[in-house]
Amino acid sequence: MSLAVLKSRALAGMHAPQVTVEVHLANGLPSFTIVGLPETEVKESKDRVRAALQNARFEFPAKRITVNLAPADLPKESGRFDLPIALGILAASGQMPGDGLDEYEFAGELSLSGDLSPIRGALAMTYAMRTSHHSDGRRRIFILPRDNADEAALVADATIFPADSLLQVCAHFAARGADSDARLTQHRPAIKPAAPAYLDFSDVKGQLQAKRALEVAAAGGHSVLLVGPPGTGKSMLAARFPGILPPMTDEEALESAAVQSLTGGFSAARWKVRPYRSPHHTASGVALVGGGGTPRPGEISLAHRGVLFLDELPEFDRKVLEVLREPLESGQITISRAARQADFPARFQLIAAMNPCPCGYLGALHRECRCTPDQVTRYQWPSSKLSAQIIKVSA
Repeated sequence: MSLAVLKSRALAGMHAPQVTVEVHLANGLPSFTIVGLPETEVKESKDRVRAALQNARFEFPAKRITVNLAPADLPKESGRFDLPIALGILAASGQMPGDGLDEYEFAGELSLSGDLSPIRGALAMTYAMRTSHHSDGRRRIFILPRDNADEAALVADATIFPADSLLQVCAHFAARGADSDARLTQHRPAIKPAAPAYLDFSDVKGQLQAKRALEVAAAGGHSVLLVGPPGTGKSMLAARFPGILPPMTDEEALESAAVQSLTGGFSAARWKVRPYRSPHHTASGVALVGGGGTPRPGEISLAHRGVLFLDELPEFDRKVLEVLREPLESGQITISRAARQADFPARFQLIAAMNPCPCGYLGALHRECRCTPDQVTRYQWPSSKLSAQIIKVSA
């Protein structure tokens, strides 16, 4: 066989469209070509795959190798295609059985020694694979690095076969008996925590008005602006706000975890724990809403189904705060680039905190404020800009 066809997945925002990896070996001068809009990380897989095959004691064929990543108009990025490309070369050159490959999907980055390294977006890929069926109605089995197995196995009804190296995957297909020790086995997810651990709301002593406002906001899904002098407990209250929100449903937890997986920041230990994001006031608009040449989620998407806390609200750039208007209303953000468009969910609760004036002591009993009325007005413009969408409470 000089042609091998395998299945994998790309990432396009929250979507993970299926990619067909076609590997063809032909006579001619030895070469290795990857087509199908590969980005730099994918182009570099040629060297990783060659070294991994040689170090795993396979023969790298001295032929004209062409790898096609279809569909051709979908950009491909990251090293997740290393494993299917390597397996395709082995199957096309007859060094590995090629029968049964259509029952699986593959993703994994190869080290030079042939070990499998974790990839970004494993949960998002498995989440998308859940709705994809084989021609006979069965779902495909997903083979991926062992370090990604816990997060991928959180998707119900997904069959995950983790592997440590290229040799393990090859041994799985070379083993004929279903009970052979060389066969990969389905991964069982780690035991999920019974109750997420949050900071305790009862740690805050006093501040009954602020506590009551946060309880109303948690019940109604409102955003809150906390205004008060330094040291009154604004940040402490905000950090404990996720603990009084309703428990996450399985679907909400999967949505939130899938977004976290896109950045490689998800841990199975934080399953069903509402995210809490607190970007610094120097964060740019792109850092908040997401972006980049290959669109990545920003802070508002990483806070999906959780809390976004903006401390020292007046210190944020005006343009940065303006970009929050549409996500607060629609619950999602669309990032458009010349070659692609990516949609990310952004259904979060905004908790903001600010001092009442530049010095921070307007209305304080223990210290006199020396700010002029004009200074106070200019300082408080963010609260007037966002007042239609938030509950304002003095702490």
